[in-house]
Amino acid sequence: MKNKLKILRATKNISQEELAKHIEVSRQTIHAMEKGKYVPSTVLALKLSRFFEQPVEEIFELEEDD
Repeated sequence: MKNKLKILRATKNISQEELAKHIEVSRQTIHAMEKGKYVPSTVLALKLSRFFEQPVEEIFELEEDD
C-alpha cells in the first residue's frame, strides 16, 4: 500500500516523533508506514485522516498486489 505520509508531514513541518505522539503510536510505526512495511489499522488510518484533514483515500492508495 502506497501512502503520502512523508509528504504530508513535510507540509506541516513535523517530525515522525511529533506525528507519532499526536496519534498515539511509536515513531517506529510512522517510519514503517512511510517505508511501506506496515499497513495501518482502520482506526490508525482514520486518526491520520483526521490529523491531516484529508480523506483516507488521499493518504493511502492500494497497489495492484494488495
